Amino acid sequence: MRIIVEEHPNILDVSELLRPEKSFTDKEVSKFRDYTVDDNDPLKERVRRTYKLMHTHQTVDFVKGRHAEWLKFDHFKANIRDALEKLNDLVDESDPDLDLPNIVHAFQTAERAREEYPEWDWLHLTGLIHDLGKVMAFYGEPQWAVVGDTFPVGCEWGPSIVYREDSFVDNVDGANPKYNTKCGMYQPKCGLQNLTMSWGHDEYLYRVLKHNKSTLPDQALYMIRYHSFYPWHSGGDYGYLTTEKDEEIKNWVLLFNRYDLYTKSTKKPDMEALWPYYQGLIDKYCPGELEW
Repeated sequence: MRIIVEEHPNILDVSELLRPEKSFTDKEVSKFRDYTVDDNDPLKERVRRTYKLMHTHQTVDFVKGRHAEWLKFDHFKANIRDALEKLNDLVDESDPDLDLPNIVHAFQTAERAREEYPEWDWLHLTGLIHDLGKVMAFYGEPQWAVVGDTFPVGCEWGPSIVYREDSFVDNVDGANPKYNTKCGMYQPKCGLQNLTMSWGHDEYLYRVLKHNKSTLPDQALYMIRYHSFYPWHSGGDYGYLTTEKDEEIKNWVLLFNRYDLYTKSTKKPDMEALWPYYQGLIDKYCPGELEW
């Protein structure tokens, strides 16, 4: 029997507020991912507060606890469409670029990818579902543990992390010699696959898809798992932990992020008209009821 998630009022994902390419949007590129501090701008303040909470509480022990809680995949059962439609009630509190329900962004991303690569149907579906891990917000997970840019825990925080200068001052791992050095608990060049990432929607959806035996190709799974790892793929941090293979992964993630980041706009796609096409892709790559 399918378990439908209980209704909630609009949940806001603040990580999506400050992040695109002129040809993809009606907003100037320089206006995306604007993380400047402005006490008089409620949107910017909302984003900053979300990251402050994230950078305070995302520790090694916290992430281990989230794995224990979520990777049993026993919270609910739902097909992809039902889970996606929950995103009608979610606005990302970490996003400085868009103040619209997350499902709108999902279709914007998917349609732009479809326009540029019509032959890669797996990429279209990846665009549609890439933020689907945010359904955790409807099950008691605070937004700072669901949305926003990700980073490895258990090592020195990268210099390009947003609000890096003062947002980690209360994170206990900063005083732990096991975790506060450059490589921390990792070996140099250990590779992305061996990093423990801060807990959020990227890692969760990747794990859900693997658990439910999705047939999406590896490239799609890379895009989903690392699309929010901005300090690495866009900031140039953590090269001392990654490998040559990870550079190939980065190229796929950067390709995807052209659609994720640069399609954010107030223009809404006709979602009802698009559903039949995307339902066919869901049936092909992620059919039936999934365990979440």
